[in-house]
Amino acid sequence: MNKFTLHTGIAAPLDRANIDTDMIIPKQFLKSIKRSGFGKNLFDELRYLDEGQPDQECTGRPLNEEFVLNKARYQGASVLLARENFGCGSSREHAPWALEDFGIRSVIAPSFAEIFYNNCFKNGLLPIVLSDAQVDQLFTEVEASEGYQLTINLEKQVVVTPSGEEIAFDIDGFRKHCLLNGLDDIGLTLQHADEIKAYEAKRKAEAPWLFGAIQ
Repeated sequence: MNKFTLHTGIAAPLDRANIDTDMIIPKQFLKSIKRSGFGKNLFDELRYLDEGQPDQECTGRPLNEEFVLNKARYQGASVLLARENFGCGSSREHAPWALEDFGIRSVIAPSFAEIFYNNCFKNGLLPIVLSDAQVDQLFTEVEASEGYQLTINLEKQVVVTPSGEEIAFDIDGFRKHCLLNGLDDIGLTLQHADEIKAYEAKRKAEAPWLFGAIQ
């Protein structure tokens, strides 16, 4: 999993509440358990004017020019501003996979669906909860200034605007540690690889029949 320490990127405003996981990555594209390859179909129903199908090339599909991520000023955006209850709906882990694969490193919103929020941390994506007033401020600023960038300092737990204003956010200490060090569930387990190997060797010596090594 990629580490998240300090990130600066263009912010894109998705001014819509209750974005569910089927809107983030439609169900017809959930054909793989690999974490890559989903970015091309992120927000598929909003980005394109036709109905996307699995294995369909996105090149040449008619774009919805009004959708925020299709606008020239937001190309390369890596911070997504959203409204309340982002990530509601089904629990598919493909939703943060698609956002991360597209290039989004952080989503800022007043609230998130709990399962989506938890899945973000397991995949190197930082969900930041700010107040409605703070999110409104960011929406106003980003829409007024082309090329508007936000800097997110996870160590200090602040979002820094182009004017230098620092907006503090809360994050669980354990989740912060995992993001700073790029540790997903597998990475956390591998930190104890020596102890695991020692236990397995001891267990094999005590009960060899469990390992097919009957003598």
